This record gives sequence, C-alpha cells and structure tokens, in this order.
Amino acid sequence: MSERSPAPGALALVQSLVNTLDLEGGADSLDTAEGRARFELTAQEVPRARELRESLRAALLAHAGHPPHREVTPLGELLAAAPLVVAVDDTDGSATLAPAGARPLLTRVAEAVAEALVAGTWMRLKACEAADCHWAYYDRSPAGRGRWCSMQLCGARAKMRRYRAKG
Repeated sequence: MSERSPAPGALALVQSLVNTLDLEGGADSLDTAEGRARFELTAQEVPRARELRESLRAALLAHAGHPPHREVTPLGELLAAAPLVVAVDDTDGSATLAPAGARPLLTRVAEAVAEALVAGTWMRLKACEAADCHWAYYDRSPAGRGRWCSMQLCGARAKMRRYRAKG
C-alpha cells in the first residue's frame, strides 16, 4: 500500500505484522500458508497473532494521535506474557534484552518493542489516519508529525475530501 521505506531494525517485524491485513480490500495474508510462514505461525496460532496485530495497530494509532479503531486487548497486557531478561556479555559488558524462553511471535514482538524503546524509535512507528487504511508506517518526517502512510494516496484522498466538503 505504501511507498515508504520499512521501519528500522526489529520494528520492521511489527510493521509487517500490522500490515498483514489490508483493511480496504479485506485480504489477510495470515490466511495463507505463505503469510503464516513469514511469521513462523501455525494455523492454530493465527487467532492470537491477529489479536496481537490489532493491539499493535491500536498502539500505532495512538502514536499518531488517533483513537483506537476498535476495542482490543491492551498491548501491555499481551506483552506481559513474553518476559525478557537482561543479558550481559561477559567479554565486553554490553547488555541487551533477550527472550526469557522460546521465541514465538509474541516474544519476538516484545523484543522488537524493547529494542525500539531503547533506540527511541518506538513512537515513530504509526498507523495511517485514514479509517479504511490504518497501514503501519515509520514516520521519517523531521517533526515526527506524519499522518498518512502515503501522501500520494491517503493524504491526497483526505485533502480532496476536505476540499470537496468546503465547496
């Protein structure tokens, strides 16, 4: 949908998960074997992945100053089930947050969010303001005030609607 570049680092995982559903067309890539394979999901794990996706979308809408698109499980509640530990390298003393156990999708998302928090990039991952889109995009605008996944698509449509409403 968007011509914008992928989010940096592990945030690309979050962005690609949110963007598995095309709200305008209704296609959900998690319905396909190929789509599930991208996230190492079994068919039985898809309902939980969808719940996580919509909780992430609500958080990304909040980053852009928009209300949630619908009632969802709070993201913090979901991520609490994916504990991370501080791993310290004995050689150089560097530290990272690492999964406390297995690496299912929820844990990989928790790790991505933690990495983005440390890097200061979490709040730049947003969801498009257009109600029929809500596509995840990384806001690279200098002031961090981007509103649409694509100025050429959703931004232009919104501006045209406002223009027509004035007439």
